[in-house]
Amino acid sequence: MRALLQIFLIRCLTLAIGVAAAAERPNFIWIVGEDMGPELRCYGDAQAHTPNLDRLAREGVRFTRAFTHAPVCAPSRSGLITGMYPVTIGTHHMRSQLPAPPETFTSILRKAGYYVAWPGKTDFNFTVPTNAFDSMKNWTTNLPKQPFFAYINFGDSHESQIRAESARFAQLTAKLKPGERHDPAKMQPPPYHPDTTEVRRDLANYYDLVTAVDYKVGELLNQIERQGLATNTVIFFFGDHGRGLPRSKRWIYDSGIHVPLIVRWPGQIKPGTVREDLVSFIDFAPTVLSLAQAEIPARFQGQVFLGARAALERKYIFAARDRMDEAPDRIRCVREKRFKYIRNFHPEWPYAQKIAYMEMMPTMQAWRRLNAEGSLTGAQRIFFAATKPKEELYDLDADPHEIDNLIDARKHREKLDELRAALDQWLKQTQDLGEIPERELIKRGLVADKLAEYEERKKPGYKSP
Repeated sequence: MRALLQIFLIRCLTLAIGVAAAAERPNFIWIVGEDMGPELRCYGDAQAHTPNLDRLAREGVRFTRAFTHAPVCAPSRSGLITGMYPVTIGTHHMRSQLPAPPETFTSILRKAGYYVAWPGKTDFNFTVPTNAFDSMKNWTTNLPKQPFFAYINFGDSHESQIRAESARFAQLTAKLKPGERHDPAKMQPPPYHPDTTEVRRDLANYYDLVTAVDYKVGELLNQIERQGLATNTVIFFFGDHGRGLPRSKRWIYDSGIHVPLIVRWPGQIKPGTVREDLVSFIDFAPTVLSLAQAEIPARFQGQVFLGARAALERKYIFAARDRMDEAPDRIRCVREKRFKYIRNFHPEWPYAQKIAYMEMMPTMQAWRRLNAEGSLTGAQRIFFAATKPKEELYDLDADPHEIDNLIDARKHREKLDELRAALDQWLKQTQDLGEIPERELIKRGLVADKLAEYEERKKPGYKSP
């Protein structure tokens, strides 16, 4: 009888511990600055005015090497929400539309007892599954019940706002004080852009819009603190890809895939931490599920980078560019901490294919005009070459703007061989679908098919057909 009582008490205690642990599971908030690279003061950018994001970095961890797997919004979000590379599930072309997958990482969170709020911005390149979210309304006006996962997207910094007409731009930046506005004359254009009035104005506008986003982040942080949620909420701040200017957004140079990533988790992450390990967007879904004590599907292709179950550091990150609106292409890259290798599958197509949306940017117009006049010099001319090289190799420590292609440098032959092999292995492991015509991908409904196939492949004893 005493033994039975002991077993009963142990079971009750175990149940109580489980309930307590579930109650202590953290909330999650993802804050996304659209088209925002790491042009923040806390990242060492002297041109930036971002006191609220700088404060968030002081209170948490700032990642210096965080990267998206795709340099444009829809494929980028596709990987974030599914935990899988777009090239694996067929969502790698910009503005494609495939059938809904059976599951997203947010639907897994819901099964684990989380309330999921995701207002707006559901351009995943596939139809949104009905089980993905509890709400798509603005959760900031009525905070969700706990535990919750909430997403908020600030579009103020988007490419379209850089070139917005004056009344709209004034509205977006209305809160900026005179000393917070950026003087075009003091902007420092990257070496691949011509130094023109238009380029400097676009840069100044971009930095003003980043400051406008910073104001909104500050308001949100204050609201969370007023509600008493700050201590048990993990906040991620990141950009969905690099800044919305030519040769940044849409390109797998660091200007297009390197993003800010700041994470705050009071009591769990030491304030003021700086991490220099490589992190990929494909790692976000498994990391959130791990911290939420939820099951991580075997098909997920990323790794946990926070908490007790964090994996060993990545050696490489990978990224892909495919069709961008009306411009077809297929480009892949692998990056380690110092070197990046790029493979252009269509070297016969120039970098400077016309994309109507991109052509609306004054920077692009000025750049193209000067090329037609024969006025470009040095690095500014590379973008308008008639063809692309088949391969590109860059030493990012010596050449952060990725201008000096070292593909023929003998002293880097060993590194080149290493990165070629790493990319080949990734293409094979991910079953990259870049060669399959887009119409065929849509016809097959490959999002759902590939998720199911990968689930089977990860099971013990699976044999490839």
